[in-house]
Amino acid sequence: MKQISAKEVETLLNQGKNVNVIDVREVDEVASGKIPGAITIPLGLIEFRMNELDKSKEYVMVCHSGGRSSRATQFLESYGFNVINMEGGMLAWEGKVE
Repeated sequence: MKQISAKEVETLLNQGKNVNVIDVREVDEVASGKIPGAITIPLGLIEFRMNELDKSKEYVMVCHSGGRSSRATQFLESYGFNVINMEGGMLAWEGKVE
């Protein structure tokens, strides 16, 4: 499983790079703030909403601390998606939130 640090994601976003972030936390958790532009798909719905994702794109998976996003990354990888887990989740995020 590929990993990326929160700082690396923040740097890419600050450079204006197109980063496809998927936040797998629950809706009430996301209400406290998410990475700007992140798509919210709670972990329990990944299986049912993966048809909304494009296998030609790379996705960075995010959760609170890295556990759920790790599971989501492994699940989507098994279906041929190009996904990276953000280590430490939102606990490690120091960038802007929306």
